[in-house]
Amino acid sequence: MARRSRPRSRLAGFWLFLLGVLVGAGVLYLAWYDAPRRGAPSAPREDADREPAATARRSPRPRVHEENAPRNPRHGEETPRVHDPEKPAAGTPPPAGEPPAGRPGRVALVIDDLGRSVDDLLPLERLGVPITYSVLPFEERTPAVVAQLRGRGEEILLHLPMEPKSGANPGPGALRLGMTADELRQRTLAALQAVPGAVGVNNHMGSGLSADERSMSAILRVLSTRGLFFLDSRTSPDSVGYRTALSLGVPAAERQVFLDPDPRPQAVHEQFLRLLEVARTRGAAVAIGHPHPDTLAVLTAEVPRARAAGYEFVPVSYLLDRSGGPE
Repeated sequence: MARRSRPRSRLAGFWLFLLGVLVGAGVLYLAWYDAPRRGAPSAPREDADREPAATARRSPRPRVHEENAPRNPRHGEETPRVHDPEKPAAGTPPPAGEPPAGRPGRVALVIDDLGRSVDDLLPLERLGVPITYSVLPFEERTPAVVAQLRGRGEEILLHLPMEPKSGANPGPGALRLGMTADELRQRTLAALQAVPGAVGVNNHMGSGLSADERSMSAILRVLSTRGLFFLDSRTSPDSVGYRTALSLGVPAAERQVFLDPDPRPQAVHEQFLRLLEVARTRGAAVAIGHPHPDTLAVLTAEVPRARAAGYEFVPVSYLLDRSGGPE
């Protein structure tokens, strides 16, 4: 019996040897095949947050979340609430400190609601940077304000009153839902005539009308025939003004930051720092503010610091998107 078991033992040893060779070869093959893959960079995630940098040609898309627009207690102006996780506390604004780290960008400051007082212009002129002045068409001091701005060679916008959702009064000459295309055209032409020298238009209030494509098309066709641009104030997240302007070949831009929806100094200060951050990360940003004393005080303190940090202040016409029009 011992002599017969020897062939079986040799056969079992042979199969064990062959199995070991096959296992070893497999391990070596997997190590060789996987080596270059371990050294290669991983592919970007499909859901990664990609935000294209803005250029001077294209106006950056807004990043704020807006809700129903409250009325500004000073002028009845409609300004959207900015959704911020940290609401500023009342008090004196802290020192600005260092600006956002990294490469500074371009900033356009637009001041709305002008036309009520010539005195609003002096503190803006003293800032020493380009400002875009948006003038209401039918205020008592509109002619004097426009004359002074034109004499200084400033960039002027027509601040065109439009119907809001809130029912607030947008002022004389307002464009309203339900008007015919010809009525909208005639009112737009009359407002432009009241602000001679305007190179563009932005909406005053208008959370209702700016969401209506038919109405906005009638208004923007007037701008197209006159070679003017449109700045969408975005008093509503439903506004179609920017998109409709581009579809008609009208150069356009959008507001990214409201400086003073909350007029307290600290809140304005924080919005200004937010403006710098948007400009830094996107390359350019458009802000809208009003000639409130606290807004002017914050700008007087912070604009020189931003300039020293390398931010470039430009008229809003430098940041227009001109890519629209028929294919």
